Amino acid sequence: MHTTSTDPALAVAMMPEQEAASTISARGLTRTFGNHIAVNDITLELRRGEVLGFLGPNGAGKTTTMHMLTGNLAPSRGEIRICGIDLLEEPTAAKARIGYLPEVPPLYRELTVDEYLELAAKLHRVPRARRREAVATARQRCGLAEAGAKLIGTLSKGYQQRVGIAQAIVHAPDVVVLDEPTVGLDPNQIRDIRALIRELGGAHSVILSTHILPEVEAVCDRVQIMHHGELVYTDTIAALKQFESGATLLVGLRRPPPPAELAALPGVAAAEAVEPTLYRVQIAAGADPTDALVKAAAARDWGLYQLKPAQTTLEDVFVHLTRSEEPQ
Repeated sequence: MHTTSTDPALAVAMMPEQEAASTISARGLTRTFGNHIAVNDITLELRRGEVLGFLGPNGAGKTTTMHMLTGNLAPSRGEIRICGIDLLEEPTAAKARIGYLPEVPPLYRELTVDEYLELAAKLHRVPRARRREAVATARQRCGLAEAGAKLIGTLSKGYQQRVGIAQAIVHAPDVVVLDEPTVGLDPNQIRDIRALIRELGGAHSVILSTHILPEVEAVCDRVQIMHHGELVYTDTIAALKQFESGATLLVGLRRPPPPAELAALPGVAAAEAVEPTLYRVQIAAGADPTDALVKAAAARDWGLYQLKPAQTTLEDVFVHLTRSEEPQ
């Protein structure tokens, strides 16, 4: 049963404790455009203080999903709750809990940083008496303390991105949604924005959409991957490291044989060289080729120096789950 209160704090207080701990809860989320299903029955949960990496190849439905979660596009089916508030039934109260940075920041280059953030605070209905403090706090948190009087059009791309993030947090939202926040930045600017995202994760829940996979591994607690409009993976970054890794070994040999000789050993399904002296060995189903590898290395003087389970990277998982052909 949905509350009809227009007070967001009261709405959260009336929700069950577990639901209130979730800043975003989406169930059965579906969006169609004519006969095309862009997003198909996905469930997404974001908890307070969590940074979620939201990934997918082009056309996966990622942007459509973010537009629905931020209230910019109505779902065809399903429900979305922001801090326990139904986004469809109480859009004003729910959207007040969200800060959003689209891929192209909505900046007015002819305004100063303070003028722009004052406008953003007003649009987010920050009370007049609190606006100056809200603007100063957002500037401070985003590394813009000395930039208040500067025209946005004179700032570097990295500082313009900071202004974009500042407008997304000026009203102290519970959820911050960032779409490609480091695109087009140089390495130093990327490092600064990553540090800012980690800091935001301490006070807000953050959804980070990006094509830069190492960025997700560096700043996110959990990752969700979309493909063909469906969620195909969701887990923590720590659990991701073990994704299918039990079926693969990394074998280091100072005097390596041809890969076919390794692949012929009992319990080995396949072997490929990833470096001149390092092999990735696929384990046959139900087998353990460890003893055979050690004995063969000793008997044939291969110079074994490493034998361990392979850790999976986010790139490995992403490619594995999204490399299928596009649907007809």
